[in-house]
Amino acid sequence: MVLPHEPEFEQALEELSTSLQPFLEANPQYKKALEIVQVPERIVNFRVVWEDDNGVPQVNRGFRVQYNSALGPYKGGLRLHPSVNLSILKFLGFEQTFKNALTGLSMGGGKGGADFDPKGKSDSEIRRFCVAFMTELSRHIGSDTDVPAGDIGTGAREIGYLFGAYKKLKNEFTGMLTGKGLTWGGSFIRPEATGYGLIYYVEHMIAKACPEYSLDKPTTLVAISGSGNVSQYTALKVIELGATVLTLSDSKGSLVAEKGYTKEFIHKIGELKLKGGSLETLANEPGYTYHAGVRPWTLVPTVHIALPGATQNEVSGEEAEALVKAGVRIVAEGSNMGCTTEAIEIFEASRRSGPGGVWYAPGKASNCGGVAVSGLEMAQNSQRLAWTTKEVDNKLKAIMAECYGICLSAGTKWSGEELTDGVLPSLLAGANVAGFIKVADAMKAQGDWW
Repeated sequence: MVLPHEPEFEQALEELSTSLQPFLEANPQYKKALEIVQVPERIVNFRVVWEDDNGVPQVNRGFRVQYNSALGPYKGGLRLHPSVNLSILKFLGFEQTFKNALTGLSMGGGKGGADFDPKGKSDSEIRRFCVAFMTELSRHIGSDTDVPAGDIGTGAREIGYLFGAYKKLKNEFTGMLTGKGLTWGGSFIRPEATGYGLIYYVEHMIAKACPEYSLDKPTTLVAISGSGNVSQYTALKVIELGATVLTLSDSKGSLVAEKGYTKEFIHKIGELKLKGGSLETLANEPGYTYHAGVRPWTLVPTVHIALPGATQNEVSGEEAEALVKAGVRIVAEGSNMGCTTEAIEIFEASRRSGPGGVWYAPGKASNCGGVAVSGLEMAQNSQRLAWTTKEVDNKLKAIMAECYGICLSAGTKWSGEELTDGVLPSLLAGANVAGFIKVADAMKAQGDWW
């Protein structure tokens, strides 16, 4: 099933398969479901030819991996980045399938994008690329078939261009994309949803594992990686609640705040990133220290909560050991598969050591708030109405609380461990088993395995 040149997908599949072993030993009939669910229902590859500002044609590779529709229309983002390849999109679509299951909403799993880099491109070039991309993608998506969203490199500008192209091609105004503008079908809280949802999930973890590090205390120290949409709103929510954010980062390095980030400085970073800027331009800001070529996990001596929010495999085994040494108690992913296998093993070993260990939450659970509000946007589009900020935020809080409860329950039942002496259940096992069972049962009812 797994090809040697698909390392990211192989890693995601191995993680799920390992977590499922205690469940599969007790329920061997589900082994066939695991064999089937790992194969995407459909993969679409296509050529994207667009014209740059000099009138020269350029070409990129476009993809849509329609992974699983057992629970609803395919749902997942479009990533525009030079690193995009089929392995990364298969891993993301695979994870998205189980993540969407954990939200409790009617959404299948999918992912797509292109190896196009929006950085350094003019608005006109990005618009021409989006029109060319959607011209091909439009024949494969729709509000009841496949509903893409934003992801790395695909923000409000790109969603607008993609939506406009689809509307012209199909001559219909429909909710076939999420992350739309508020005045044309978008939802309140959608830009904030992944970051806010991550914190709502983490608050439940803290309440059970380490209430002394509540986020309403300035003495609670939080390290965050990344500085895009997810990390910005994660940081803003932490600051709003009262805890201290020590770090942010980007692909070139990390920026450490000696006394903690302020809300105003996060907004400044947001404006910088909209223009394609780098954190290194803030190296001389008073109270902040820039570290080129280094991720944040080894840069601060004491950390209570660590929230990877950049990209996959951004916490190595060595960095995980540094976090344990720094006193971290909660690690929750805002990014997808943010921790390497080695890092997860270190965190899980710490958890099993008893009270005072690290409690780790995988991205398919802790960062599902983004796609949850995308699902709420789909519901609003279907009803031709818009809910208030408070209504959406309350629904998001309820979804994250339910997701946490599901992961805690399944982790307690199916981790294959003796939970004695204050050992917390594995949220990794809980998320994987609970998501898998829901998808597998729907597939069985629909005749996809028997």
